Amino acid sequence: MSTCAIVGINWGDEGKGRMVDLLTERFDYVIRYQGGGNAGHTVVNEYGKFALHLLPSGIFRKGVVNVLGNGVALDLENLWTEIESLRAAGVPVTPDNLKLSDRASLLLPWHRELDALEEARLKDKKFGSTKQGIAPFYSDKYQKKTILAGELLYPYYLEAHVRQLTEWKNLILKGVYGAETVSADSVLYWLRQYGEKLRPFLCDTSALLREAGESGKSILFEAQLGALRDLDYGIYPYTTSSNAVAAYAPVGAGMPWARVDEVIGVVKAYSTCVGEGPFVCELSGEEADRLREAGAEYGAKTGRPRRVGPVDLVATRYGVRTQGATALALTKLDVLSYLDRIPICTAYTLHGERTEEFPFPAVLPEAEPVLEYAEGWHCDISGVRSWDALPAAARAYVERIERAVGCPVRYVSVGAERDACIDRQA
Repeated sequence: MSTCAIVGINWGDEGKGRMVDLLTERFDYVIRYQGGGNAGHTVVNEYGKFALHLLPSGIFRKGVVNVLGNGVALDLENLWTEIESLRAAGVPVTPDNLKLSDRASLLLPWHRELDALEEARLKDKKFGSTKQGIAPFYSDKYQKKTILAGELLYPYYLEAHVRQLTEWKNLILKGVYGAETVSADSVLYWLRQYGEKLRPFLCDTSALLREAGESGKSILFEAQLGALRDLDYGIYPYTTSSNAVAAYAPVGAGMPWARVDEVIGVVKAYSTCVGEGPFVCELSGEEADRLREAGAEYGAKTGRPRRVGPVDLVATRYGVRTQGATALALTKLDVLSYLDRIPICTAYTLHGERTEEFPFPAVLPEAEPVLEYAEGWHCDISGVRSWDALPAAARAYVERIERAVGCPVRYVSVGAERDACIDRQA
């Protein structure tokens, strides 16, 4: 058995979906191991352009088995909507190529409602939630107050459990937020409506993956978001509510016995950030507007304009170490082609001193970027398909990043299409 994790190095939105879609030709299984429908992986292939939120990005590859692991926040309604949208585009999604862990917990409508209520309560101190219910979901999971997907197979147990949880949840909805309560019958109706459709996809995925490993199959772990949004190692509290690091992949995938052989960290040729929280290298004004438009930087899930900045070597070095990356994929290098000089954040100043180490989250808002500049190539590179054919300035830019962060850049993406990615080892 061989395993590989594709993970984000920075704040998310690095282009992991396009890399998973590209590299799945080498793998038998693709597994989403954490997170939920609160982010989007954009994929462009022969079927069209898609923003996947729950489905693994290997779903487009014939012969690949895709798995939503036990670490995922499983929203039945949004998953079914996503499945139907892909089927309408001619993408086959069946119980043969999609498996749902029976140990995954279900994200219910009340989680989305609680998410919105809490953001409204926080007002100007909000965390920038996408209001998909992720934080309330994981809070419930760690309180052992969620419904496991496998309970859909045992209706008599499911009904009793729902009625018990509804009584507890109404205490929070009414007592904490003064909101309308929900009925257990409405929750059961929702579960039947979508559970009936998705029940054929449920299975003991741990048993499935153990058999796959014993058969020598290759397995790809797909992460959501990036190292700086990881609950334990990110810019807390402006993080997601799960662990996006590669070390968690076997646990969230349903293979706690496995090890990760290879970690491909995805990083953009510049920096982007959706949501709230400190973003030291952030650009503003016309400079930011030009970069945002050049890169079409708008959230795949929310449509929100992404905050943008130069590549941040301090944050990227930290992300590389946190993820244990063995190689990097640098995406959207072509976007920088309009620049004569390319800014690079090489260090921070904090409390009057220069540092190349990523600071503790509480003091990040006090850090200032130290900028240097690289020579631009000022020509269209989107049609380039080999490393040697790139302009010398583009190659020098890539090499400068890999030296600074201590990890080789194997893949260089110059476009969204599958073939617009240069493999330096090919």
